[in-house]
Amino acid sequence: MMKKIINYVKNSYYELVNKVSWPTRTEVINSSVVVLTASVIIALVILAMDLIFGNVIMSLIYTGSVNF
Repeated sequence: MMKKIINYVKNSYYELVNKVSWPTRTEVINSSVVVLTASVIIALVILAMDLIFGNVIMSLIYTGSVNF
């Protein structure tokens, strides 16, 4: 059983070192910037929607009609 585990670990290490194509530092940085930018844009869109719908609901609750 122990020999199977050791063999598995050796094979896993071999695949990670020799068969996996790792991205370059530049590719990782570029991908990170894209993800961060998209996350900020989506967060801002959700914030805007929340503020707009919140104001509409509050207007309906307190006045009975929508007043901007």
